[in-house]
Amino acid sequence: MHIPSSKTSVFDSIPTSKEHTTSRSSRPEKYSITYNSNHSAESSKARAGSPISSEHDEDTVVKAATLAEQLTSQFRAVLSAKRMQSLIDFKARVPRQDTQSKGTFAQPPNTGQDVPPPSYSAIRNIPSIPIPPENARSMRFRSMLLSLSQIPTRWENPGLLDEALQVIPLDKIYQEAEEESQILEAEAKSLGPKKKPSWDYQDCIARALLRWFKRVFFVWVNNPPCRHCHGSTVAIGMGTPSAEEQAYGSARVELYQCPDCTTYERFPRYSDAFVLMRTRMGRSGEWTLCFGMLCRAIGCQVRYVWNAEDHVWIEVYSAHRKRWIHVDPCEEAWDKPLMYTEGWGMKLSYCIAFSADGAADVTRRYVRCAKYAAQRNRSSEPELLYVMGEVRAVRRQKLSKEDRMKLEGEHMKEMEELRAIAINELVSDLCSLSLEKQADGSVDIGGDVQDSKGAASTTVQTRNKGR
Repeated sequence: MHIPSSKTSVFDSIPTSKEHTTSRSSRPEKYSITYNSNHSAESSKARAGSPISSEHDEDTVVKAATLAEQLTSQFRAVLSAKRMQSLIDFKARVPRQDTQSKGTFAQPPNTGQDVPPPSYSAIRNIPSIPIPPENARSMRFRSMLLSLSQIPTRWENPGLLDEALQVIPLDKIYQEAEEESQILEAEAKSLGPKKKPSWDYQDCIARALLRWFKRVFFVWVNNPPCRHCHGSTVAIGMGTPSAEEQAYGSARVELYQCPDCTTYERFPRYSDAFVLMRTRMGRSGEWTLCFGMLCRAIGCQVRYVWNAEDHVWIEVYSAHRKRWIHVDPCEEAWDKPLMYTEGWGMKLSYCIAFSADGAADVTRRYVRCAKYAAQRNRSSEPELLYVMGEVRAVRRQKLSKEDRMKLEGEHMKEMEELRAIAINELVSDLCSLSLEKQADGSVDIGGDVQDSKGAASTTVQTRNKGR
């Protein structure tokens, strides 16, 4: 009987099937049985104590997982390329005339220049230093923001985005976008050779999608109608989601009853955009989730904007205007960030924008006047800065250094834009002040400036000190 040496693998000592058959036929049966049992025991013992086998198995598992991840990435890349090619094919069917925008989807500008460091004069205004949340209230706020940051990542599945394209009438959308784009270009040319149109072709595609979504595709629901008599229903409370409703992502169900036929109606609140693409009904949350996903399907760069006052909307990046555009599908509103404050009279505290690449506090874009600013007491400002940086770090951890630097430069540029908005409003308020010299030498400072509580500011008197 052959016994393997300590330097030889046990598997090397096992004969091939042909050699094994020859050995068994040339030996007595008893000896053959003894040989097999001893060899099996020796092999089992050697395998049990061999670290080489376990290391080999671990390496095999790691290689298999890596290969599966690579194949998944390649598969998603193929689906994305196929979806974008289908969009290009649809656009090719629409004749273009004097079109300046030829991109397939909007992308932030890449100037190729490094973002300059802040000037030393900025050191005079000591910036807030991000600090981790320290109390229970701010930690709950952090958990909620981290959960909300997951929403845009659900719009990045290429297979589901391909499915979303099937419900969009692309021919109609592109035709309307082409007509609007030509009108805007003609208006710009009539104003001068250097005048640019208000929106380019890609912006017009998003605008056409907004009109179709509001007027045709989605339905606003306060109280769902009765399915039996089609009458109005009355809310009677909340219910427990059924197994089917839970499977589609519903965490709560509103219950309604028809006063005429006493039929009960269930209104599950879904948060999955691809389920909403089939139900096509809901309130602001459902409208925003579904429309944001459809914008992502046609190639737009999208952000989900959460507001603490129970309203949500999206932002779409315009490469033509080089900034984020406010879009509210519920109101068919395009680039109207002051609609909530100056239009509706709402007071806003937090407006946080989430994208697949990070998060940003964009409250200053929607609150221009102090009287519309609600109290921000869910966390301190340094704690909010820390959470925003935490979300960006998580979303960008797998990106290359160049991509991270590019995104950080775009974020700094947007923060500069928001600071400029605040400064312009302050300057406008100061310019609206009026100075009136009184008989006693004092100066009355008056105007229409509003204080932080919303009341008209009182007249401030400045005593003239002999000048």
